[in-house]
Amino acid sequence: MPSTAVPSTVLPERLTLNEAGTTLLQLQASLQAQPAGQVLVDASPLRDFDSSALAVLLELRRHVQAGGRHLEVTGLPPRLESLATLYGVRELLASV
Repeated sequence: MPSTAVPSTVLPERLTLNEAGTTLLQLQASLQAQPAGQVLVDASPLRDFDSSALAVLLELRRHVQAGGRHLEVTGLPPRLESLATLYGVRELLASV
């Protein structure tokens, strides 16, 4: 029986302003290989990050929506989830 699991894209351990541009390009490229529909991003590996991580996720969301898909982020570290809530963008990064 084929698997019904949705492929997941995984964030790196470090995502600060210095890595934001390169990380975004890598994530966008990895999404090209995924099937249409829901896109899951696993943020649980994040250990070293700043608000640039939110900017990357929001830009990735725009990219995914432009292709007619839906982005869901899982495993947000508590500190990043707090930042997302503080900036009023938490609901844009729905988790499952």
